[in-house]
Amino acid sequence: MTDFTIYTDSACDIDNEILREWGVKKKDLTFKFEDENREYNSDDMTPDAFYKEMKGGRVAKTSAVNMQTFYDAFEAELKENRNVIYLGMASGISNTPNAAKLAAEELKEKYPERKLYAIDCYTASVGQGLIVYKAVLMKKEGKSIDEIAEYVENIKEKVNVWFIVDDLVYLKRGGRISATAAFAGGVLQLKPLLRVDEEGKLETVSKVRGRSQSIKALSKKISEMTSDISDLDYIIGQGDCLEEAESLDEMIKGQGGKGAKYITSITPVIGAHTGPGIMVLGFIGEHR
Repeated sequence: MTDFTIYTDSACDIDNEILREWGVKKKDLTFKFEDENREYNSDDMTPDAFYKEMKGGRVAKTSAVNMQTFYDAFEAELKENRNVIYLGMASGISNTPNAAKLAAEELKEKYPERKLYAIDCYTASVGQGLIVYKAVLMKKEGKSIDEIAEYVENIKEKVNVWFIVDDLVYLKRGGRISATAAFAGGVLQLKPLLRVDEEGKLETVSKVRGRSQSIKALSKKISEMTSDISDLDYIIGQGDCLEEAESLDEMIKGQGGKGAKYITSITPVIGAHTGPGIMVLGFIGEHR
């Protein structure tokens, strides 16, 4: 059976060391601060350092991975007689997966004997990371690239990503909420509970008052979206709020969960749009 490489992008919010352990390769969305021209990727600045800069008032902007970057990366694998499956973030959030698909289409014509999948997972952050994790497990079990691609297509619409943020100003900057909503939320201490919807776009589902209540609301989603959480794999992502993420995990274990598979850091390409204090819960539910 022809060997294959699992590719993803840095929006999966899985730590670089873990991806290396899994044997997964990635391409980086990049970011830059408004007050300098330098472009950074996930290897250039740790999440802790990034959130420190944001707390200091710096504003970051992100850029998608371009088609040529994917083309070169995928072709390098194909030339070594390895097939490729790319598990990408939602096209409703970024143009990155579309760039990967265009690169894949051109390469399929050039290398018709090879297999190349570029899948829009309709999710991001630790939901995307969970899909990558499941693909890695399947590869270790000896499953083929075709079997993994079919599995991902079948379960991606059941992957839940729910999250909370601490300061609405960052969502306002990105156009996710209005200036009026951000102001009112700040005055009233309203914290939105958001999700990635069926089209891979961000959606505000509800608002609760206060940080502690928003964490409790987040913890309840895993039980609401699946009937049995006792053996459910889930990943928690956090942006400069590790202790709160650990508290979230304890809440879920109190509902019967077995504990987070990973508690990871939310990388700058996601954190630039949400700010410090973001907490994300990713799991496969009975539906999204």
